[in-house]
Amino acid sequence: MAPNTRSSGTTTTSSQQQQQSTPSTPSTTKTTKTTKYPFWFGGSASCLAAFFTHPLDLVKVRLQTGGAALASSSSTVGVGGDGAAAAISSSSSKQLGKPGMVGTFVRIVRHEGFLTLYSGLSASLLRQATYSTTRFGVYEYLKTALPLPTPTPHNPAPTTQSFTTLLLLATVSGMLGGIAGNPADIINVRMQSGNHAHYKHALHGLLTLVRTEGPATLFRGVAPNTIRAGLMTAAQLASYDVFKGWLVAGGPLVGGRWDPKGVDTHFVASVAAGLVATTVCSPVDVIKTRVMSSRRSAGGSGGGVLEVLRDTVRKEGVTWVFRGWIPSFARLGPHTILMFVFMEQHKKVWDLWVRKGEEVPT
Repeated sequence: MAPNTRSSGTTTTSSQQQQQSTPSTPSTTKTTKTTKYPFWFGGSASCLAAFFTHPLDLVKVRLQTGGAALASSSSTVGVGGDGAAAAISSSSSKQLGKPGMVGTFVRIVRHEGFLTLYSGLSASLLRQATYSTTRFGVYEYLKTALPLPTPTPHNPAPTTQSFTTLLLLATVSGMLGGIAGNPADIINVRMQSGNHAHYKHALHGLLTLVRTEGPATLFRGVAPNTIRAGLMTAAQLASYDVFKGWLVAGGPLVGGRWDPKGVDTHFVASVAAGLVATTVCSPVDVIKTRVMSSRRSAGGSGGGVLEVLRDTVRKEGVTWVFRGWIPSFARLGPHTILMFVFMEQHKKVWDLWVRKGEEVPT
């Protein structure tokens, strides 16, 4: 009887061990449902995208500051060491009227050289490294840290946050990114507008800015920039998640379920996100650009948000609201596409090489 009892006990113990080991599989699956990627992925992807779209961004800045430059050409000529460049820009503008995107592009190449299209590239990369790293990192962290919504009959198995929650998270993340990237954004706008050609690179521009205009200038225009960054991130990141989820779920008019890891899915979702972001952010972007590209007078006046807004409306009417919308989308569309494609490729490489074959959810 004793051997049988031991055998039975052994069998029972083995069975218990098997029962105890069985729940480990669901727990492993549960931990892999939410994949957390490095904080810097968004900044890295944005820097790569910025390298390819920088000329379009420069043309956009020139168009947005063009009305102000034409209206006050006397104040821009002689600023820093680029009085000649400003004079050429002013005379060309008078001959061509208000040039469009192609006209501005051709004028820059003809009068300033092809390499001018990459003026301020170091500032653009620094801006993405601060602004986009912060907004993407905070957004992805908050999105994965918060619990998923309560299941409902309409959505019995939620896999992401609600649209309202995504908008809120993206807005907060974007505003934090706007504050973090404000100093680099000022240098970026100034170098692209052609009014501060004496800046050798981004760091030299920052040091020169602090030395000549004071440390407080690093956060000049932070209010419109923060608002714009919040709107941009909400319209871009949140809408991308929504459009991508709509495609993957096989929503209306999409013709079935799309591959969540397919480049075509990322392309269509990013184009839609770019359209939304450009339309929402264009008015704020114009004011932000003009505030940052302007310079205070000797008495310390000029260049404030309300003053720039009042002056712009008085001289240009209501048409300023969407001034540069087409070049904005022509730049933001490709940038958004490349940014999200590079972001997804970052994740694929991370899943393939770093996680070493762990089960990765779709």
